[in-house]
Amino acid sequence: MHSSRFQGPVLFLGVLAFLLVTAVSFAGDSATEITLPGTRVFPESITSTSNGGLIVGSFGHGNVLRIAPGKTDAVEWIKAGTNGLNTVLGVFADEKNKLLWVCSNKLGPTGDPTAVKTFDLKTGAAKDSYLLPGDRTLCNDIAVGPDGTAYVTDTFAGAVDMLKPGAKALDVAAKDPLLAGADGLAFGDQATLYVNSVTANKILRVDLGPDGKSTGITELKLPRALDRPDGMRAVGKQRLILAENSGKMSLLTFTGDGMSTVVLTTLKEVSASTPAVTATKGMAWVAEGKLNYAQDPAMKDKDPGTFKMYAVPLPKK
Repeated sequence: MHSSRFQGPVLFLGVLAFLLVTAVSFAGDSATEITLPGTRVFPESITSTSNGGLIVGSFGHGNVLRIAPGKTDAVEWIKAGTNGLNTVLGVFADEKNKLLWVCSNKLGPTGDPTAVKTFDLKTGAAKDSYLLPGDRTLCNDIAVGPDGTAYVTDTFAGAVDMLKPGAKALDVAAKDPLLAGADGLAFGDQATLYVNSVTANKILRVDLGPDGKSTGITELKLPRALDRPDGMRAVGKQRLILAENSGKMSLLTFTGDGMSTVVLTTLKEVSASTPAVTATKGMAWVAEGKLNYAQDPAMKDKDPGTFKMYAVPLPKK
């Protein structure tokens, strides 16, 4: 008797609770602006997971922040110094291998040498560390190919290094004067790697052979001049999103003979420098970097203010 008496109200409350949870989740998933906590974060790179999670590498603090799916608050996930973590540039979520790749750089007199480091993508636990080959190196960003080979740009050396699954050390995959200032990189398909130059404002196509190394590098003709291109992320076959430090996030599509025709579509413009982009759940994200406050002697003592991340819908075609 008592059970049937309260069944209707209880069922109604259960349905209401479900709808409220669903609404909150939807609101979180559709967030288009996130303010990162603290000061002098200087997010140089962002990456994401397919469930909507976002990961931020902090140039300023040398740590890694994480924003859980459906949330807008960023929390410290991997502390500075973990696994020798130093100045952080590129971060890349490798879901296939369950790894987070991080570019760690020795830019001052102390700290571990420049290396690309790996962490458990679920827990953040330290895994491995691989020194970049050469004497003067800068680990800038990472892309992982379909076969699990990781590629790393070395901006100072004008090179792209590679680490095959199971390898113990990085090997040079491409080195050429065209790669001077190599920064962002992303795969167009399994045999095509795109690399940009932050110093020369170029987009380069690197064709890869069966051994994973370069068989040729081509400078692509662009529909407009770039302004300090930086982070790039693949968003489908022969489609990338690109950050320019002028404040633009753009969509790049490669078509035509040899994929030599580049279509460049602006997705978002912000007032601050923008070194970092990523995409997840149909949204393209861009982060304010404001690295001039950290790198320009005339700006280093000034307050950069807060750092924001913005999202816009990613075009389907």
